[in-house]
Amino acid sequence: MEEFFRAIEDKIKDSGYTGPVDGEDIYNEICDDIEEKENGSYLFMSKKDDGTVFEYKVDVMDDSFNLSYVHITAETGTFHVDFDI
Repeated sequence: MEEFFRAIEDKIKDSGYTGPVDGEDIYNEICDDIEEKENGSYLFMSKKDDGTVFEYKVDVMDDSFNLSYVHITAETGTFHVDFDI
């Protein structure tokens, strides 16, 4: 799983976002958000202490989920990370 968490972090950093990123925290937050959700596509938003907003598009399936994208709105700009490429 460590490689998976690092892949999330690396892809977000590659977008130019320089703020703090923790792949494991993102994964755990998504898991909490999708708990007991029906199959389908969902948008989740998370506002950090510094006012940065992370928007996640997640496709929920029977036994898994797919993180489609993360859109970050920060004081330094907006950053879009597409994970479905």
